[in-house]
Amino acid sequence: MLIGDVARRSGVSARMLRHYESLGLVRPTGRTGSGYREYSDEDIRRIFHVESLRSLGLSLREVGRALDDPGFAPAELVEDLARRTRDRIAAETELLTRLRRIGAAEPAGWEDVLQTVALLRALESKSPDTRQRAALATSGEAPLPVEALVEAVLNESDPNVAGALRWALVRAGENGPALLAEGLGSPAAEVRKRAVLSLAELPGDEATALLRDALAHPDVTVRRYAALALGTRGVADAIPTLVTMAVGETERAKWAEETNDVDAADALSALASDPALADRIATGLVDHLARSAAGPPARRRLVQTLADIPGATASRALTALAHDEDRTVALTATYVLGLRDRR
Repeated sequence: MLIGDVARRSGVSARMLRHYESLGLVRPTGRTGSGYREYSDEDIRRIFHVESLRSLGLSLREVGRALDDPGFAPAELVEDLARRTRDRIAAETELLTRLRRIGAAEPAGWEDVLQTVALLRALESKSPDTRQRAALATSGEAPLPVEALVEAVLNESDPNVAGALRWALVRAGENGPALLAEGLGSPAAEVRKRAVLSLAELPGDEATALLRDALAHPDVTVRRYAALALGTRGVADAIPTLVTMAVGETERAKWAEETNDVDAADALSALASDPALADRIATGLVDHLARSAAGPPARRRLVQTLADIPGATASRALTALAHDEDRTVALTATYVLGLRDRR
């Protein structure tokens, strides 16, 4: 079969067939009397083998090795090809993400594109100072899309940079809460923590609703940061979690690394400014302590928390604690009652 016929039937151009021949990949078995290349059935099968291996991403040199080296082991090469393909996909995905973000910024001209690219690269810098400056610059002439800010804040380990990013996220406007909520599902505990801390700083009903949902999160850190944020927003749903934080014994050692019972007591005090909630909070504190049969340290925390809870229920609980077997608990409760009487 002549080269033109082979090209038509195989889909490989005559030029490429000549290139294969120059590399020694596929040599036509013979020549016609006029000197034209003549391919046998075996030659054509080899052409299809070459094309099949090329479709896997092999270079022509690797194709030649695969076809001609009797000791060639394909497994190692296939694994190498898979690795290269994964790397290429990752690079292409990163490029696609960058392009989408530039598009989301709605650049008016190439100057806007260049500013956005510069900000994106600065946020990826190894220098915390550079990342912080980039975060603070995002509210300027070249704002970044919210998606980029969310990814940055979820991956940021430096507290100063994270604070700047959260500030930028608050100023960025819509879509932030929903994107941050996706971070609550991360397998990484640090990412979940950053997500709930960022949600806590976002205003609006959507962020509040997502924080409410987070009260049922399996991660205790997420639940407790959500409760603290909701307490400052006046959301009563946070009361049971805040009560556990203020006087509970369970997991206190772990939680002490994150925050302390004073934060929860302050949040309960803020909620108790609503008379409709004050007795509910006091009852919850006393009931929780009774159920857990807590020791003197927890009872001392109960006294300190009740000190800022108004109402008759809190006063009755403090009166009972003034006769506690632990002298410190009793004296503290007596002192608190004295202050309440003078008020």
